[in-house]
Amino acid sequence: MSNEYGMRQSLSMNYADAIPAVKAALKEEGFGVLTEIDVKATMKQKLNEEYRPYIILGACNPNLAHKGLQAEPELGLLLPCNVIVYDAGDDTSVVSIVDPMIMVGVAENSALQEMATEANARLTRVLESLQE
Repeated sequence: MSNEYGMRQSLSMNYADAIPAVKAALKEEGFGVLTEIDVKATMKQKLNEEYRPYIILGACNPNLAHKGLQAEPELGLLLPCNVIVYDAGDDTSVVSIVDPMIMVGVAENSALQEMATEANARLTRVLESLQE
């Protein structure tokens, strides 16, 4: 499933199990997690508001990032690739990944297409592996 800026997959696993599964799937495709933002904890700390369990992972494939930055130094504004995981209730969760093809469309640099195509294929495989 997808929306206009990302790819999404519902998972038949709870939030606590989904996070390590997503990280392992990213690692399998050569992505490391550089950042983790616990949105629920941040909302509570900064706004004293309750929010569902929700994490933003900043995922990066070093080889693809290097290729992209060589072609477009300003690409760093769009990195790393955001991956979100959130609790959808009833022991299910959702994982969504930003679509690299949409991201490089913003840059309007045709040299980025090959890198974005490869990143998109790898991230699509991440989602597909989580369906199994």
